[in-house]
Amino acid sequence: MLKKYSGTMLRRFMTGLDNRQVLTASEPEKSLTRILPKIASRHHGGREKRLYRLIDFKRNKYDLAGKVMSVEYDPNRTANIALLYYPDGEKRYILHPEGLKVGDLVVSGQEAEVKLGNSLPLAKMPVGTIIHNINGQMIRAAGTSATVLAREGNYVTIKLSSGETRLVNKAYFATVGILGNVDWKNVNLGKAGRSRHMGRRPEVRGVAQNPRTHPHGGGEGRSGEGMNPKTPWGKPARGNKTRKKKKYSDRFIINHG
Repeated sequence: MLKKYSGTMLRRFMTGLDNRQVLTASEPEKSLTRILPKIASRHHGGREKRLYRLIDFKRNKYDLAGKVMSVEYDPNRTANIALLYYPDGEKRYILHPEGLKVGDLVVSGQEAEVKLGNSLPLAKMPVGTIIHNINGQMIRAAGTSATVLAREGNYVTIKLSSGETRLVNKAYFATVGILGNVDWKNVNLGKAGRSRHMGRRPEVRGVAQNPRTHPHGGGEGRSGEGMNPKTPWGKPARGNKTRKKKKYSDRFIINHG
């Protein structure tokens, strides 16, 4: 849920997320955290210290029900995370799907029920099921999901949030439900300082640089680009498709959307 800040004129457009009704813990589980090293690169650096939360993307603890003990904020990703306690004493973090609450039980396995938070092979999911976290690689951002459209042979046809329709191996595991924190994309940082705390450093317009550092640079006064928009490395920035023409996964894409 979005909340608007009040105060100085600098923050008049600033918004944030009010997740007090969703999040149930303020500190992460220590055994599942690691120090996240700072990396300085182009337009990145200077962020606040943060811990990396170890997420169970593969959901490979099979046929053992885990109890949701808390729902937490993760500074390293857009989606929230849920802490699971298993009967054997192990603890794991998973991505938090919309609607999963503290006290719920989730399970992963070949015979798992098609229920919110459960992870099972795509071959066992009925048509129309809403899913995320496919094979621990696809659909992991806040508010994203895919829909199972059909099953044929060794593949399942799914439709992504982008509108793309593609084939995925039916043996891949996926989690039932849509990922939470849907309003994340509507947040307005409102001021430069908030962006700096997240590790984003200022960017300089290409036309304000010199020709040696950017294709748009050079010229006297406020000169326009004088060419099609390009990245600092000379590749087309807008309009032209930059995807490889013979990418290996093209054969799995039915419709680009």
